[in-house]
Amino acid sequence: MDSKISKPSGKLGVLVVGMNGAVATTFIAGTLAVRKGKGVPVGSLTQMGTIRIGKRSENNFPKIKDFLPLHDLNDIVFGGWDIRQENSFEAASHAEVLNDKDLNNVREELEALYPMKAVFDKNFVKRLDGEWVKSATTKKDLVDQLRSDIRDFKKLHNLTDLVTVWCGSTEVFTPMEEVHSTIEKFEAGLAENHPAISPSMMYAWASLLENVPYINGAPNLTVDMGAVFELAEKQHVPIAGKDFKTGQTMVKTVIAPMLKVRMLGLDGWFSTNILGNRDGEVLDDPGSFKTKEESKLSVIESILQPELYPELYKDYYHKVRINYYPPRKDNKEGWDNIDIFGWLGYPMQIKIDFLCRDSILAAPIVLDLVLLTNLSQRVGFYGIQDWLSFYFKSPMHSPNVVPEHDLFIQHVKLKNTMREIMDEEPVTHLDDKIRFLR
Repeated sequence: MDSKISKPSGKLGVLVVGMNGAVATTFIAGTLAVRKGKGVPVGSLTQMGTIRIGKRSENNFPKIKDFLPLHDLNDIVFGGWDIRQENSFEAASHAEVLNDKDLNNVREELEALYPMKAVFDKNFVKRLDGEWVKSATTKKDLVDQLRSDIRDFKKLHNLTDLVTVWCGSTEVFTPMEEVHSTIEKFEAGLAENHPAISPSMMYAWASLLENVPYINGAPNLTVDMGAVFELAEKQHVPIAGKDFKTGQTMVKTVIAPMLKVRMLGLDGWFSTNILGNRDGEVLDDPGSFKTKEESKLSVIESILQPELYPELYKDYYHKVRINYYPPRKDNKEGWDNIDIFGWLGYPMQIKIDFLCRDSILAAPIVLDLVLLTNLSQRVGFYGIQDWLSFYFKSPMHSPNVVPEHDLFIQHVKLKNTMREIMDEEPVTHLDDKIRFLR
C-alpha cells in the first residue's frame, strides 16, 4: 500500500440526510444484515467486485475490498437527520422494501437508531410536511445547529472518519444564482435568509466546514456550484454527486453507448416510470420533477455527442415522464421505447420494460460511495471526485471538462483510479505482446 495513504482506524461515521426514507433504511438495514452474516451485499462493487492487477497472463484478480484500504463494514456507525421522529425499524417497516424476516434479523440495531431533527423547508419539497424539524431565526443558525450535530455525533462515538450522504427527497428545481458563486456571497445569503439557499445546501455547507466529505444522492443543486467548489478546495474535503444511478438511467448509459459504438442512428427515445414510494410522491410535484428531469435528460446527449455525429443524432426526440402510482410502492417500473435506424436509414426499435426495486439498486451504491469517498479523503483527494462518476446519473465535473456518462468508460476510470491509489499500473489492454506484420 502507498505509504502516503492514511490507513482506516477506529469507526467510520455515516451521517445520512433522509435517514428514515426508503433508500436510507434499506442501506442501513442491509449493511447491518451483511455484517451479521444474514445477507449478501449484491450490487456492491467494493464488497463483491474484483480488480485485475498486472497483465492478464498473471491471473491476479483480488477482491476490491482486499486490494484497497477500506473501512470494514463492522466499523460503520450510523446516524443522521429526518423530518420524521420514528426509529429506523419503524421507518423501514413503513417503507415496505425489505420483508419482515430481513428486518427482524436486525430489529434490535434498527430500533436503537433515531434521527436528529432535520432542516426542512416546504418551499423546496412541496409534497411533504416536516414534524421533526429544527427552528432558527436565520439559515446561518441552522447551519450552526447542523455543525453542532456533527461534532456531537463525532464525540459520542469517538470517530476519526465521517461522511455525510444525502438520501433525502428531490428538491424543487433551483437555478444557479449569484448567491451560489462564492464563499462570501453564500455566507452572506445564509445570514440574510436568501430564498435560493436550500436545506441540502445547508447540510453540505455544515459538513464541509466540519471537514466531512459530502455525497449528493439527488439531482438537487447542492454541491455543484462555485461557493461549494471553493469551500471544498479550501477545506481539502472531497465532494461527490449527483443523483444515484439506479434504474432507467443505468440502462440508458448501457444502451446509448451501444448505439454510438455501432454508429446506429436515433430518431427518438421515450421513457416513462411509475413509482409509489415517498420519492414518487415528491416527484409528482412539477418543481421537483423538473430537477429530476434535468438530470435524466442530460445523459443521452452527453454520450451520443450529436455535434460530432449530426447524421445520426442531430434531431432525435427525447422525453422523460415519472408518474406517481401508490400501489407500486418502491417497486418502480420503467418503460423505454427507442426508435433507431441503421444501414441506409432503415428503421428499427428497442423496447425495454425494467421492473426494478429502486432502493434495492440504490443501497449498494450508497455503501460503495461512503467507503470510496472516505478513502478519497484519506488518500488526500479533495474537491470534485469525478472518478466516482460510475455511481451517478448526472456526474459532477470540473467546468472545463466534458462529463462522461458511458457506464463502461466510467467503470474503467473508477478501477484505474483504484490502481493509481495503490501504485499499480493502469489497464490499457495494450499490455500483452502484440505481433505486427511488416
